[in-house]
Amino acid sequence: MATREQVQAAIQTLLDRLDDVDPDARKKRLPDRTIGVQLLDLDITYIGELTQGEIVNVHADSGEVKPQIRLVCNSDDLLALTDGELSFAHAWATGQVRLDASLRDLLRLRNLT
Repeated sequence: MATREQVQAAIQTLLDRLDDVDPDARKKRLPDRTIGVQLLDLDITYIGELTQGEIVNVHADSGEVKPQIRLVCNSDDLLALTDGELSFAHAWATGQVRLDASLRDLLRLRNLT
């Protein structure tokens, strides 16, 4: 099980990768939503607000708020995803990760890559 510090570093890596995407493309393709990563083994959810293509106000939450876009996984799987050791497609197909979002939001996220 990963530590909270490792998880926070992994989340920062994800935020940095989003920053690498063209700002105009982010604004056009990403709607304003709440977004989160729920870590089952640590019993914590990190929530942020996706606003005009930027993720702001990222904080740990006790799970009371259900984000509109949510990645659900264990902390070790999150680290493996961000380190490139685990492909998202494989992790999703095998049930290691779950992405809860509307179909429209999923398609918009997919268009960023």
